[in-house]
Amino acid sequence: MTKILTPAFTLLILAVWLQSQNPPPTGNPSDRPIEHASTLQGCLEGSTGNFTLTNKSGATYQIRGDASKLGEHVNHEVQITGTTSTSTWEADQDSGNGSTNSAQHQIIQLQDVKQVSNTCE
Repeated sequence: MTKILTPAFTLLILAVWLQSQNPPPTGNPSDRPIEHASTLQGCLEGSTGNFTLTNKSGATYQIRGDASKLGEHVNHEVQITGTTSTSTWEADQDSGNGSTNSAQHQIIQLQDVKQVSNTCE
């Protein structure tokens, strides 16, 4: 009986150990956000907790990170340095057909802000 229980117990321990290992990343690598160090210039808009930067070409970036310095620059042209990324999210459509729409969302992780002008162009 001991000859049967010892290998069975060993296999059970091995199976538990294998399950506890970190699995490799799944999914398509293109689904993960791609990050780039950038300096962006544009008009700062929003309020505490929800700031955005819109550049001259009309692209809008959501600003994340320590935004305590941003409040004094709302409606000013600024340069923001940080890490940019693009993520994809699903938005429900209210068309009644139950379809969803995939949208790109641009983000900048704030590292530094400099005022360029007191007004936005």
